[in-house]
Amino acid sequence: MEGSFFCVFNGARLFLSLHILMICFTHKSYPYGVEGKITSHTTSVSSLLPSPSCSPSTSKASIRKSTLEVIHKHGPCSTLFQDPNPLNHTKVLLRDESRVKWIQSQSSNSSDGLKASAAVSLPAKSGMTIGIGNYVVTIGLGTPKKDLTLEFDTGSPLTWTQCEPCNRSCYTQSEPMFNPSQSSSYSNISCTSTSCSQLGGRGSGCSGSTCQYSIRYGDQSSSMGLFVTDKLMITPTEVIDKFEFGCGKNNQGLFGRTAGLIGLSNDKISIVEQTAAKYGKYFSYCLPSSPSYTGHLTFGKDGGAVSSVSFTPLSTVPRRSQFYGISILGIAVGGNRLSIPSTVFSSGGAIIDSGTVITRLPPTAYSALRTAFRNAMASYTMAPALNILDTCYDFSKESTITVPVITFSFAGRVDVDLDPNGIFFVAKASQVCLAFAPNRADSNLGIYGNTQQKTFEVVYDVAGRKLGFGSNGCS
Repeated sequence: MEGSFFCVFNGARLFLSLHILMICFTHKSYPYGVEGKITSHTTSVSSLLPSPSCSPSTSKASIRKSTLEVIHKHGPCSTLFQDPNPLNHTKVLLRDESRVKWIQSQSSNSSDGLKASAAVSLPAKSGMTIGIGNYVVTIGLGTPKKDLTLEFDTGSPLTWTQCEPCNRSCYTQSEPMFNPSQSSSYSNISCTSTSCSQLGGRGSGCSGSTCQYSIRYGDQSSSMGLFVTDKLMITPTEVIDKFEFGCGKNNQGLFGRTAGLIGLSNDKISIVEQTAAKYGKYFSYCLPSSPSYTGHLTFGKDGGAVSSVSFTPLSTVPRRSQFYGISILGIAVGGNRLSIPSTVFSSGGAIIDSGTVITRLPPTAYSALRTAFRNAMASYTMAPALNILDTCYDFSKESTITVPVITFSFAGRVDVDLDPNGIFFVAKASQVCLAFAPNRADSNLGIYGNTQQKTFEVVYDVAGRKLGFGSNGCS
């Protein structure tokens, strides 16, 4: 039985050394410590690489009502986003760095608006865009409904989509652009409304009698247009009337072929706040382990989801309440807690972010993590660094590898053992890198990125001010 261990030694005394215990406490290729704690993963190299075939998720999301299949933008399940060009990992990391710099600059400035019922799930498709979000969802908008694929981002407040006609410029998207004149439920928002005054941000305000918005992201990509309302369909049975969003008339940047963005941040204009009466400011998502699998985004509580979720309190992020703050207390590698003073993590604080790919740590913490990880991986051949990632390995001649478990400890006595796919950023089999990077200083804001969140059901109980992690949320 999993979790139960005993040894029988015929004709020998049961006087066991620690070494024998370590050998004895082995189960399904997972070495255990004396307290039964898994200290390493033995996994196939192929499981770290995207599969050439599509494998739908086997998660419990399939029993949730209104769950839709989700597809990775560059994965084998995709028909909408097929891209003949290989993914440029260097560009992904450069854009990720731009996002991090933007978030950290926002956390040091004064805030402004833009910068329990039935559960409902959306399709979450992992993609590569400008670093404002790596995953997309498909929603319906207007009457009659038009399907639109939007990036979702826990660090952005505003939901927006490109609209016909473009006043200046619009980028190419996969689906037909939303045309307000063809929707009978569309309406402009007045300049005198409370909603308009909550936008904030430079360039937002009035255009005649109509409210307008302006938002700019980390790599200077931007969207500007009218702030409006229309019917939002999360699924055919879940409809939000008079949903407030941006109707983009001038959109520039590297948004890929998506139609816009859905904002999940803690802000008065986000979808979380707008649906508070319906879903209780409660949502969750699971990001798949690779582009070959699917994930999900769910609004509202659902008892049929992951059975065991551990909650840590959401902390306050100074001056930028739209971000979801978390309290990191420590890190362990291979079951050994790293010797990192608690003040290292508390100095700059930290957030969890769906749009940042690589977790950013205080340099003191990163140095300790890197040293311990390299020591544990000393038998493997190292590979050249990849941009900001300086600890990379060549696994091209390996069939299986043994990787030390990396555990994050959060406030509330919550320990999260990362999935093997949450430890590495994989460019190719000959360049598999530790998916962490240091900030410039310990006082910089830390960011818990989406690579480390893979396969977990990440639960945002915004009303209850807590964040949950449930293992095996999806494949």
